[in-house]
Amino acid sequence: MGLGASCSKFSLCYCWWGPSSKSSKYPHKPLAGDSALGESGDGVPVFCEYSLDDLKAATDGFSPDRIVSEHGEKAPNVVYRGTLFETGRVVAIKRFSRSAWPDARQFLEDARAVGQLRSERLTNLIGCCCEGGERLLVAEFMPHETLAKHLFHWDTQPLQWGMRIRVALFLGQALDYCSSRGRALYHDLNAYRVLFDQDANPRLSCFGLMKNSRDGKSYSTNLAFTPPEYLRTGRVIPESVVYSFGTLLLDLLSGKHIPPSHALDLIRAKNFQVLIDSCLEGHFSNSDGTELVRLASRCLQYEPRERPSIKSLLSALSSLQRDSNVPSHELMGITCDATPSEQNLDMCPLGEACARTDFTAIHEILENTGYKDDEGSANELSFQLWTNQIEETLEYKKQGDAAFRAKEFGAAIDYYSQFIDNGVMTSPTVFARRCLSYIMSNMLQEALGDALQAQVVSPDWPTSYYLQAAALLSLGKESEAQDSLKDGAAVEAKLKSNSKMRDV
Repeated sequence: MGLGASCSKFSLCYCWWGPSSKSSKYPHKPLAGDSALGESGDGVPVFCEYSLDDLKAATDGFSPDRIVSEHGEKAPNVVYRGTLFETGRVVAIKRFSRSAWPDARQFLEDARAVGQLRSERLTNLIGCCCEGGERLLVAEFMPHETLAKHLFHWDTQPLQWGMRIRVALFLGQALDYCSSRGRALYHDLNAYRVLFDQDANPRLSCFGLMKNSRDGKSYSTNLAFTPPEYLRTGRVIPESVVYSFGTLLLDLLSGKHIPPSHALDLIRAKNFQVLIDSCLEGHFSNSDGTELVRLASRCLQYEPRERPSIKSLLSALSSLQRDSNVPSHELMGITCDATPSEQNLDMCPLGEACARTDFTAIHEILENTGYKDDEGSANELSFQLWTNQIEETLEYKKQGDAAFRAKEFGAAIDYYSQFIDNGVMTSPTVFARRCLSYIMSNMLQEALGDALQAQVVSPDWPTSYYLQAAALLSLGKESEAQDSLKDGAAVEAKLKSNSKMRDV
């Protein structure tokens, strides 16, 4: 339940839980030796240790609405789509079950080691949390779902042959990179571990690079897809990863999850037609199809020493590339890099104004709306609580409102800051108004912080998400802005639905 959900109505709508605007900003601890600026050279944040409160705020208290299905993980571990408070970055947050990773030191050491890897072929690990019994990982978020979704459960178009070859090649490059950095072992490699980024390029989930935990196996319970040596010894070796790579090649060939033993029987009988996805008929040459079948069968050899190396697989897969100049999103039929204002989202006028960064319209809407959107998010104040301190606090708000109305944004920032720093009352609308004042004063990071703080105070308020989008667009972060607009539209739709149900 959000902070404001248990509060009753009051015309000015102030919340009496103290200075929450300050307590929600937690210092992150960068990995020793990394840049203090928080970004690596390729724009990916350096590895940080987050507090549990950080990640609660990012996921609205681990709300079920934030759970991401098919994001490279299965039960009992859950993955959430989160928004980091200080930057607005959308991330994937994996929360282990209570029994996982009993050794906190081992968890931190392993997370830090994986967090040093940086590759455009990986969903890079950017942080972790280890508090009490909680073990969480924070990684880059991939917006276009998993290979399993596009391969087995497609509802628009099947995955093209050229894209299937690219998936195999990029996956091999990811494994080769990890091996070169001393992380040759990958646990339970499967179609759910391959995800697509904002440009629809395939990436390998970093979660599979973590060592085995108490409540998880290195491989799924489906023994038909498990490397033979793992069944004998319970140990993962580099050749086991090659075996699993072979099962993925089968998936790409067939569009189905065929047990390796059955696939090898078809290959030995030269019954390729049954093995290959009928949707691909006429879209590749016989020689290319034969070569991919050959590579898969080599990977699936019973004896580990008879399987090829990843480097030799890369050489063979590179020769099969035919559409290297075609962007991945075109091969997949996905529209990428569209600006938020181009999306067909059902948004209120404020959302539309934020999408097009029309700050004049945003100011007018916030001014006309006043504080009515704060209703339901505050405790009712009794007459006895009207002390001199409260009167002084309300005077700061009154002066801030006057400055905001007159578009004197510097003065508005000063007065609203005194109201907020007083710590007696909290109003999401004040954060929203100071957010716009910051934007108009070109203090964009501060503006984003206020929009995120408004979300913390009132999680079910679409305005906070829309203002996040306006701030992110001003910072040049269009992809993150689009995510915020979608979140705002989803919250708005939920509120409308709840309202209709109450009216019935």
